[in-house]
Amino acid sequence: MSEKAVWEVRLGLYATEEEATRIVERITALLCPDPEHESPCPVPWSVALTPEEDLDEEDYAELREQHEIESRPPTTG
Repeated sequence: MSEKAVWEVRLGLYATEEEATRIVERITALLCPDPEHESPCPVPWSVALTPEEDLDEEDYAELREQHEIESRPPTTG
């Protein structure tokens, strides 16, 4: 079995700030359903919400492209 190490699981969202905050709250509840427990979580974790302006331009380029494609009006024809 391999040794434990820090891993980063990234999730890019195209959402409003309110929607993104709600999703972070749901992820937090999944990772720690009882925030009032006394002992540390069995798997230590942290979560952060980073706005688009703080990301590198190349971060989530495919997500931005997907949003542009899906936001186009349908072609008739």
